[in-house]
Amino acid sequence: MSNSSSIHFEISERKILLRLFDLLFVGLSLYLVSTIFELEYFNIREHQWTWFIVLALYISLFGTVFELYDLQKSSKLETVIGTVLLTTSVTVLFYLLTPFYTPVLPEKRLQIIYFYLAILFGLYLWRWFYITFIASPRFYKRVLLVGETSNITSIIEAFKSADPNYKIVGFINCESKKKDAIKFNGLPEYAPNSIHQIIEEEGISEVVIASYNSESITPSIYSDLILLLEKGFPIKEYTQVYEDITYRVPVQYVGKDFYKYFPFSRNNKNKLYLAYRRGFDVLLSIIGILMGFILLPLVLIGNLIGNRGPLFYTQERVGENGKSFKIFKYRTMVKNAETKGAVWATKNDSRVTRFGRFLRVSRFDEIPQFFNILKGEMSMIGPRPERPYFVQELSQVIPFYETRHIVKPGLTGWAQVNARYGSSIDDSLLKLQYDLYYIKHRSFLLDINIIVKTLSTVIFFRGQ
Repeated sequence: MSNSSSIHFEISERKILLRLFDLLFVGLSLYLVSTIFELEYFNIREHQWTWFIVLALYISLFGTVFELYDLQKSSKLETVIGTVLLTTSVTVLFYLLTPFYTPVLPEKRLQIIYFYLAILFGLYLWRWFYITFIASPRFYKRVLLVGETSNITSIIEAFKSADPNYKIVGFINCESKKKDAIKFNGLPEYAPNSIHQIIEEEGISEVVIASYNSESITPSIYSDLILLLEKGFPIKEYTQVYEDITYRVPVQYVGKDFYKYFPFSRNNKNKLYLAYRRGFDVLLSIIGILMGFILLPLVLIGNLIGNRGPLFYTQERVGENGKSFKIFKYRTMVKNAETKGAVWATKNDSRVTRFGRFLRVSRFDEIPQFFNILKGEMSMIGPRPERPYFVQELSQVIPFYETRHIVKPGLTGWAQVNARYGSSIDDSLLKLQYDLYYIKHRSFLLDINIIVKTLSTVIFFRGQ
């Protein structure tokens, strides 16, 4: 059986395409502008490859910071316009201010305008082409689900929100022969004996097995799946697809065979990696403390006007291996905010002061935690440390919640840059999925990715 009729690009392939063709179109645009308008500032025909290498690094860096490579945003022209403009503006600014490795500023300032417009045009042209052709339905990955209807709704929503090009076209219900079978109306349901026909007619690229219990798969469906596998057709288990697409570990789907889902990163025990992490933490914590001292006068004035009370406060949090420690923060709430006991912080929380709200959205309230990092109680990157009361509450309702404590808590982390502020059990479940993904895959490259995404979070004021 052949599925060549269905052409699609994987997530990693689309991200590589976006980055490579950004640079290709910018290079072509600069070449055309340098030819037509005699762009002397940046003449791509000369053998000055360092000029383009520096430009490529800036486009890639600031494109990541301003979410130019976010697949959801990259598939919509209305969101791409703003990110391309931001990326181009900041890239050109930094490029002009970079000495030695970039051209000397031209006497004719019009040359800078040509340079700016060439980059802008190149990026816009490629993104229009990508949205019109690559991100169009003709290149969607068409998927057939095989499983129980009890899983389907949450799986569809997770896949849809993570990858706009991942199209589930229908499902085969393994529970169909049960008397109490639940029907699902959100997708076409196909008969179990029509799996080969559906793959041919619908141009299916992949079959995903979405079943809690493998025994629910009937012998006839099992035989069909074996036959497909022997012909080289892609068949995947839904928890692995979920993790690959969403970058989260789906703990809510993990059963008694949990050990299959937690082959944690070897870097959790790698002494060289841990030594690098500690050196990285010490260096950044010292820089953060110095920056904190520079900003302290402004924070003191803001606290005097908008907070009217103590500037600092400490709170007990759960750290590595379940050990408690005192976390340092700038106070953002009114004094005695929890006289009736611990409660969830919410969006637009009335307990947050005017200046406290600014501290939260700018993330300045986290600056004192650099002392916790320097002391070794926290790391720069890791799961956010939670209060003992909430840890006890959440560990009773969310499976594997305390697994997040096998590493040091962090000032920032994979959950912090991908999920909103936790204000409910559902939010905590989502953040746990991201935390476990980080623990499972943490590496130098993932750490760098988190640092860059943290810059996006700060720039776009996504704190609470």
